[in-house]
Amino acid sequence: MLNSRRLILSHFWLAFSVFGLALLLGAWQMFVRSPLAAWIGNPEWYYRSVTAHGTVMGYVFPTLVAMGFGYAITESSLSQNLVGRRWAWAGFWLIVIGAVMAMIPVSLGWASVLYTFYPPMIGSPFYYIGVVLVVVGSWIWVALMSINLMVWKRANPGAPVPLAMYANVAGSYLWGWTAVGAALELLLQIIPAALGLKSTIDAGLARIFFSWTLHAIVYFWLVPTYIAYYTIVPRAIGGRLYSDSMARISFVLFLVVAMPIGIHHTFADPEVGAGFKFVHSAFTAIVALPTLLTVFTICASVEIAGRLRGGRGAFGWLTALPWKNPTMLAVTFSFIMLGFGGAGGLINMSYQLDSSIHNTQWITGHFHLIFGGAIVIMYFVIAYDLWPHLTGRPLISLSLMRAQLWLWFIGMIVTTFPWHYVGILGMPRRMAFYDYTDPAIADQAVPVIMSAFGGFILVISAALFFAVLIRGHRAPLGDTGEYRFSIAVHPPVRVPVALNTHALWVLLMIGLTITNYGFPILQLALRSDTSVPAVYVGMQR
Repeated sequence: MLNSRRLILSHFWLAFSVFGLALLLGAWQMFVRSPLAAWIGNPEWYYRSVTAHGTVMGYVFPTLVAMGFGYAITESSLSQNLVGRRWAWAGFWLIVIGAVMAMIPVSLGWASVLYTFYPPMIGSPFYYIGVVLVVVGSWIWVALMSINLMVWKRANPGAPVPLAMYANVAGSYLWGWTAVGAALELLLQIIPAALGLKSTIDAGLARIFFSWTLHAIVYFWLVPTYIAYYTIVPRAIGGRLYSDSMARISFVLFLVVAMPIGIHHTFADPEVGAGFKFVHSAFTAIVALPTLLTVFTICASVEIAGRLRGGRGAFGWLTALPWKNPTMLAVTFSFIMLGFGGAGGLINMSYQLDSSIHNTQWITGHFHLIFGGAIVIMYFVIAYDLWPHLTGRPLISLSLMRAQLWLWFIGMIVTTFPWHYVGILGMPRRMAFYDYTDPAIADQAVPVIMSAFGGFILVISAALFFAVLIRGHRAPLGDTGEYRFSIAVHPPVRVPVALNTHALWVLLMIGLTITNYGFPILQLALRSDTSVPAVYVGMQR
């Protein structure tokens, strides 16, 4: 049952609309930094664009997708009306207001500080307050997910929580806690300086607060993708989920080990001791475990689908798979990009190896391959899968959907692989201009041009995505049936308490975060000699 269609559609349409605009900004950035374009003359225009692109892609777009998908999961998996629908609308409008409030000063050049805030640079307070409103709006969703699960449990004592809802609530708790780091940075460090209440800022402490959010937010982006892996893919390709229990273990592992790893982003920061850098590096290696479990479980689920379709022998099931099914294509592309992106992450987590690619275009290639590649392509699948049930009109443009997914995969590979290559050569990231007539970097011109063409391919793919959705709205009304999720080979009758609740894992998440961040934060917070003057951007003081 989906009785909150308008609410869910509003989240998705706003998410994909801002995604389209941010994608255009990203393509423009690649073009103007390449030898294909003449120098724009003013680097501030470039950093203004990067700030808008990163803020939308990092905070607004994935948050709206997670929220819209979360409301759909709540009603469909629990078979109950959404509790607190008015509050859900309030959260949505807070995000709208916050996004507009943040983007206006960015568009005027008053907050070109990138989505990582880049202290001690300080922009307009309205930018930061807008980001805070986006986070507060999302926290309403976090509370509603917990409340709806509680209501369902009271009505179904002892029953296994449906996997989709169990994972959805785990993802909401992960976001609720990981956002605390950036919130503390904004409220205690940046906003007071932006409002003129103080003229200095402890940039090292601010970076530690942001590292609390910086990497765990990636797993918040990943959770809707992993939910799609487990609960959409097996059903969509005519198979069954290999193991419900392994899926639950994967999501609780994300809760526990995704948080205390962010300091590996500050390997080059002298404010953080080597011991804590090592601990965070070790936890970064451990976080690969839920992904490995997921790859095994989903590959086994796909094999089940192939064998149910008549596949025989060691590899005959591969040829029996529905390769013309857009979901089958998307999960294949997503796994390929996740594999390459994850391999790059192993380089980033190593102190010694990271030093060779730190702050280079390698980093840009890595996180775009994970987010723009493995994650976003499954966001497309979520939209394609839900749209008929939200509109009552089946999506009939299967060939267009396949073309869109192929172009997105090709575009991401063509965009990110050259970035990895030039990063190894030492090309710095976050640069507005490169002089390709310089013999030292002349050889990097061709890879950079390739990445720019990859950006153009991504824009074409996004245009096809919107065409599919718009055509879906114009299609004749039809019987789309009841929306349902994948069924496990052995549907759970009873689930261990630890895999049917979240309390233990949330306590471990909070405890490990405090343990791994407490000393570095207190060490700097108690010192009086670590602050530096704030550098105001785009405003007269």
